[in-house]
Amino acid sequence: MGELLTLLLVFFQIGLFSIGGGYAIIPFIQDQAVEKYAWVSQRVFTDIITISQMTPGPLAVNTSTFVGLQIAGIPGAMIATFGCVISGVGISILLYRFFQRFNKSVYVFEVLNGLRSASLGLIISATGTILLLTFFGTSAISEAGDVDWLAAALFAASLLALRRWKMNPILLMVLTGVVGGVIY
Repeated sequence: MGELLTLLLVFFQIGLFSIGGGYAIIPFIQDQAVEKYAWVSQRVFTDIITISQMTPGPLAVNTSTFVGLQIAGIPGAMIATFGCVISGVGISILLYRFFQRFNKSVYVFEVLNGLRSASLGLIISATGTILLLTFFGTSAISEAGDVDWLAAALFAASLLALRRWKMNPILLMVLTGVVGGVIY
């Protein structure tokens, strides 16, 4: 029972601080799930993020579901997802009421601009973490060793297929999944 309560509290906190969307919260989820509680390994976390991006729904919610499933099965998935979602629902209701009252305030507008900038920084951090994990197998730049050239080539080919030939992203995900499955 203690593990379920911990899952609820951790993912409630993650949902509470998910300002900026899923990519902005990846470093925080990683810190909690991999570093602090060691619920999953770095490799499993990377797989969870990958699967969470391919499934419908918000990244933070999908990630909480998969981490909860890894830790405590179906009850863990339900508790972690509930914790992540309920805080966002509460915040949305409070923010709606706040903005209805102060929608013309210059100060509120400036605070939102600051939050947008902070969100961008968190998204860049998450991008760096994902790229480090993909190309070097670690999330710490100081621990980066040899480049995984196959992963780099697959990434470059995918980017080229998307940008130059406007390939369907779903088809590309399927193809790279098959190629990745064969290679790795």
